[in-house]
Amino acid sequence: MLLTLTLNPALDRTVSVDRLVFEDRGYILNSAEAAGGRGLNASSVLHSYGALTLAVCPSGGDAGTRLERHLKKAGYPFQVVPIASSIRTNLIITDKQGLTVKLNEPGPELSDEELARVEQVVVSELERSSWLLVCGSLPPKVPADFYRRLIREAKRRGVHTLVDCDAEVLQETLLEGPCAVTPNQHEAARLLNKGLITRQHIRNAAMRMVGMGAGSVVLSLGSRGALAARNGLVLEAIPPRINAVCPIGAGDALNAAFVWALRQKDDFAEAVRWAVAAGTASAQLPGVQFASMEQTLEIYEKVELRELV
Repeated sequence: MLLTLTLNPALDRTVSVDRLVFEDRGYILNSAEAAGGRGLNASSVLHSYGALTLAVCPSGGDAGTRLERHLKKAGYPFQVVPIASSIRTNLIITDKQGLTVKLNEPGPELSDEELARVEQVVVSELERSSWLLVCGSLPPKVPADFYRRLIREAKRRGVHTLVDCDAEVLQETLLEGPCAVTPNQHEAARLLNKGLITRQHIRNAAMRMVGMGAGSVVLSLGSRGALAARNGLVLEAIPPRINAVCPIGAGDALNAAFVWALRQKDDFAEAVRWAVAAGTASAQLPGVQFASMEQTLEIYEKVELRELV
């Protein structure tokens, strides 16, 4: 089983408008509400690929009730841990030209007891899992080493781990040596406190994260694909040019496809190619949607892989 944890889930409201402009009006074309969070999104993609997955997340308040309603319709297995406070609500605004603004609430505070229950659920499910994907931000006041503890438990049980988080939390998880980390360019720059502008900057950043403890790194570059590093091998995956409509969630599709591909065949280069294909294919879709296997395969065949020396 491929287990995902979303510690700071959200009820996402996506508003599509004709245009996003300063000091002038735009018109709402439609709006939609969905369960949001990096791990939940990854489980959604994994499920659509036919993989066995379980999504774990806390849930509370009216927003949590609505999130659970959406999860039941999504079709993939999930387990919620009840909390007293309401989960957050996020707003995504996207226009016809692909310009997107995402406004996130920080999320609820979890009590020590609630956090312990989440940890207990994840640890109990590790026994029947091959991968653990820990994804997204920590709610306020959750210790920065929380993910690190889970990675330690996963490693002790022989479970592979993927981490998709930011800044201080990412730095903590690297100390435990996760199998894979998948920061985007902005997250990597914040981690290393250095601007990543040139290809050499990005290559050095990926290699440095491997040196900091990551088994492999897939550094997402948005429409430019990704640069990946593992065991001295550095790859650049270049997708075809597309009309990007909404990039939100593309990184979650990348995570899911990367792990799914590694489970099919332990081929790092192929997994990176699938990851970039899934992220690119999903960015073509309006709102927060995820490409099907057929849509991903169409892009996969056009992704170019180059080895960097």
